[in-house]
Amino acid sequence: MKWQGKSGRKATGGRLRSTRSKRKHEIGRDTVEAHIGTIKRLKLRVMGGGEKISLYRGDVANVTDPKTGKTQVVEIQTVEANPANQHYVRRNILMRGAVIRTKLGKAKINNRPGQDGIVNAVLIE
Repeated sequence: MKWQGKSGRKATGGRLRSTRSKRKHEIGRDTVEAHIGTIKRLKLRVMGGGEKISLYRGDVANVTDPKTGKTQVVEIQTVEANPANQHYVRRNILMRGAVIRTKLGKAKINNRPGQDGIVNAVLIE
């Protein structure tokens, strides 16, 4: 569990004395690291009563060709690169900014699969 309340330290590094303890509404969720595999999604209730679809595993992506504007659903073969963390490439984690290999070529993911429930990408070759 993550706590999304105010820090116990000032910007200068000095200690802040809290006037109250932690509250339940300040709890945050752990990040969902979507992997390559058979599709598995989960519906989550979010603050305000809305719903968020979280992708745990996915094997297809909506890939758009920027030259033609055409979008196709293609199978994800592997994760090629990830500027956020090189170790995510070894674990085949699908996240925003990651470069994936498909049958159409390399594509960059431009959405957040852990929060959207799908993978959208744009061809970069």
